[in-house]
Amino acid sequence: MSTTIDVVLPCLNEAAALPAVLAALPPGYRALVVDNGSTDGSAEVAAAHGARVVAEPRRGYGAAVHTGLLAAGTDLVCVLDADGSFEPGELPRLAAPVLADRADLAVGRRRPVSAAAWPWHARAGNAVVAALLRRRGVPVRDISPIRVARRAALLRLGVADRAFGYPLELLLRAAAAGWRIVELETAYAPRAAGTRSKVSGSVRGTLRATRDFAGVLRSGAGAGR
Repeated sequence: MSTTIDVVLPCLNEAAALPAVLAALPPGYRALVVDNGSTDGSAEVAAAHGARVVAEPRRGYGAAVHTGLLAAGTDLVCVLDADGSFEPGELPRLAAPVLADRADLAVGRRRPVSAAAWPWHARAGNAVVAALLRRRGVPVRDISPIRVARRAALLRLGVADRAFGYPLELLLRAAAAGWRIVELETAYAPRAAGTRSKVSGSVRGTLRATRDFAGVLRSGAGAGR
């Protein structure tokens, strides 16, 4: 029996990337684009290419992902960046251990295809935070924006961060809840021409994300769950 899986794509000014990303989704994977206040016509481009589009006017990665989870209508959900840096064809491989009940959460470990895909400042900041997570018992080496889990379980975790700290808090809460977390390598390419990263595209963006991560770690998110 075939399974339909909603793919939540948080989106802020990704019009140049969306046509190729949406066209590359595997059969059975249904695009749900969460427009986070784009000014480049991203919502219109997404709709024209067959995606369901919902709006989240409050800026923030976590806000967009949470709105996508609320709007999704399938048991399993994927979260995927809309910038073309990930290959949508990898989603079935990530979904497989969750579908087979061998994992509660599957996350990608980015394997850059070139030096330009993942700037040094972003890679260094990610490595530091991932090391801190492993010290807390979370078995990952990347705080990756590509993941698969069951929608209801994700919402029950009660992730509160609505900014860049969302994926970190998710991992902390999942580990504290005893989730089986599987990390699989995923190819990571330079984002599509005509788009710009809000995190790794600049040192400032990386510092802002690191600040959000530090806030989540200081708050002890997931402790005692």
